[in-house]
Amino acid sequence: MITLEHAYLVVGLMFAAFAMLALAERGAPGRIRRALFWGLVAASLLFGSHLGGFGNGLLVIALVAIGATGRLGAGAPATTGQTEREAGAARFGNRLFVPALMVPLFAVGGTLLAKNTAAGQWLISPVQTTLIALGIGCLAALATAMLWFRQPLLAPLQEGRRLMDSIGWAALLPQMLASLGAVFLAADVGQVVGDLIAMVIPLTTVALAVFAYCLGMALFTIVMGNAFAAFPVMTAAIGLPFLVGTFGGDPAIVCAIGMLAGFCGTLMTPMAANFNVVPANLLELPDRNAPLNGVIRAQIPTALLMLVANMVLMYGLAFRH
Repeated sequence: MITLEHAYLVVGLMFAAFAMLALAERGAPGRIRRALFWGLVAASLLFGSHLGGFGNGLLVIALVAIGATGRLGAGAPATTGQTEREAGAARFGNRLFVPALMVPLFAVGGTLLAKNTAAGQWLISPVQTTLIALGIGCLAALATAMLWFRQPLLAPLQEGRRLMDSIGWAALLPQMLASLGAVFLAADVGQVVGDLIAMVIPLTTVALAVFAYCLGMALFTIVMGNAFAAFPVMTAAIGLPFLVGTFGGDPAIVCAIGMLAGFCGTLMTPMAANFNVVPANLLELPDRNAPLNGVIRAQIPTALLMLVANMVLMYGLAFRH
């Protein structure tokens, strides 16, 4: 049976390869720092379940210490040039998207297979099924691309390393912030936030509770930089005790739309560096250093409209009995 540990193993080996390739790039500035950083990420994925809380905590502190020393920088991986890429794009056209589209198809199909068939239940673990199916989809897409495009064996690792070097430590922000949200939940921050919100907005009706929950998810995400950090706090403060407990809302719908409301906040904050700051730098936008750079300013109107839409959807869908 394929379990989440197998998915961690594959991703851990990928980061270990990034570390070894960076270390082998003699003469490249910052190669030791990059190799250490990606090596520690690999160690966390490969051995995290055996290290316990204290060991994983030391790994996180080491990652933060390396990231705090400055940018990781980017190496010069052996990869295709602009001319080769343009020639490949002209040759394959829109068929280039086939491997990419395989990933979500496998993720959805694998999840349905595991939930509804005996063969799927035998093949895929019922714990974190979607993540496992997503990993299978990535491997299937990689194998298809390698057989179809006839690239060198190290091409996926070199291209992956190039992308991760460009993003740098910001690639770990979602995981770090999600962990911070779990810490806040364990510290009972949700209860404190719920009491403060109740002092400002009387949660006496479904409409007010939905408004407070969705708006709180967006605002807390703007502050934290990630909806995964806001979700446990706001759900413990308003989602479960009021929307589900008091008003009888469907917990699956409340939580799903609540996360979408949080993602609206992600679109409006520079704290979400991996989404809004790094792309601006990679695209070399002229105003990429402004607090609200071009990416964020372009996303704000859509984010506000989607936030209102999420409130309406939650009110209309989560409380039908």
